[in-house]
Amino acid sequence: MSVNVNRSVSDQFYRYKMPRLIAKVEGKGNGIKTVIVNMVDVAKALNRPPTYPTKFFGCELGAQTQFDTKNDRYIVNGSHEANKLQDMLDGFIRKFVLCPECDNPETDLHVNPKKQTIGTSCKACGYRGMLDTRHKLCTFILKNPPESNDSGSASVKKEKEKKNRKKDKENGSGSGEAGNHDNFDAPEAVDGDDDDEDWAEETTEEAQRRRMEEISDHAKNLTLSEDLEKPLEERVNLFYSFVKQKKESGTIDGADKEILAEAERLDVKAMGPLILSELLFNENIRDQIKKYKRHFLRFCHNNKKAQKYLLGGFECVVKLHQVQLLPRVPIILKDLYDADLLEEDVIFAWAEKVSKKYVSKELAKEIHAKAAPFVKWLKEAEEESEGSEEEEEEDENVEVVYSSSVHKLKVETVKPDAPEKEEDDIDIDAI
Repeated sequence: MSVNVNRSVSDQFYRYKMPRLIAKVEGKGNGIKTVIVNMVDVAKALNRPPTYPTKFFGCELGAQTQFDTKNDRYIVNGSHEANKLQDMLDGFIRKFVLCPECDNPETDLHVNPKKQTIGTSCKACGYRGMLDTRHKLCTFILKNPPESNDSGSASVKKEKEKKNRKKDKENGSGSGEAGNHDNFDAPEAVDGDDDDEDWAEETTEEAQRRRMEEISDHAKNLTLSEDLEKPLEERVNLFYSFVKQKKESGTIDGADKEILAEAERLDVKAMGPLILSELLFNENIRDQIKKYKRHFLRFCHNNKKAQKYLLGGFECVVKLHQVQLLPRVPIILKDLYDADLLEEDVIFAWAEKVSKKYVSKELAKEIHAKAAPFVKWLKEAEEESEGSEEEEEEDENVEVVYSSSVHKLKVETVKPDAPEKEEDDIDIDAI
């Protein structure tokens, strides 16, 4: 069964086709391996040596590869499903086959081992450019240019022999036109009549409009998938730029859903609170916690990893506004706790270990020292809540008071009000 070379194109009449990958698992234990049965046919459809996609699989999976060009056996160590390899092949096609301009697979690679560069040219639109050589496969391509790989393939040799035989026969029959026709390297499935018919259909305004819409849709899909393939640092920077743009445009207040969707698209949801803290918090953090509570809740609700990143962002904000915020650390932590942005377990785990991941170790120790009264109160409150009912009644007469002038916690005993006595009398009468 054949599939579109560019599988993001859903057009059933798309003329660039390739066979679906067939994978066969052989061996057991440490010797288990996956043989790609039809790699030669797939590579021929992509106009690339079969060693390239095989080596690409090895780079992406972190597995060793083996090439037996005489018997057309291309092997990836380990057990891998055909569907998984097919999806991985799409990544190879995007990076090393499709033209960046027109998305057609009619490209050739031009390797310059001396300059350590790999160029690409498109026969369809005339595009010429250079490939990004940061991928591990590029090292293999530089050492094994397409020409050397093609000459070493047994299947390609057989095809050349067949072509030579055809030429000899046609030259013997005296058919000059046929002889000239064989000099072209165009695919056999593409005929001049078919090209004329395709261009005739595309000259209408409606066809051109539809074609442009399809191209834009395909470009969007490619952009989405390409972003996910980028390293974590680049994806975090993309998310940072997205949130910053919302803030600068003045639309961030109602953009909490959009921000969450962008974080999920880039697969950086857990790190979201760290970015939001940097962009949304300053010395007025207490007011900003209330203002942007909904934004942070979308990330931190039932997500302890995101809450840890929020604490890291909190430390970074304290570092930037150390004079104003360091004395108010326990109050700010209480605000985050009351806003349901931090759970008790996460706070306790953070308090147990001083980390220099976000700030210097000296500042981290100061922050933890300032937070100690709040953490102590939180532990005592948790222990008391687990006690007997009598202890819980006594706790109702105790309050923790935060003083902005003293910056410390103090415990005050509150006298019960008169209505509570009336309630006690009612309970006694009822008994």
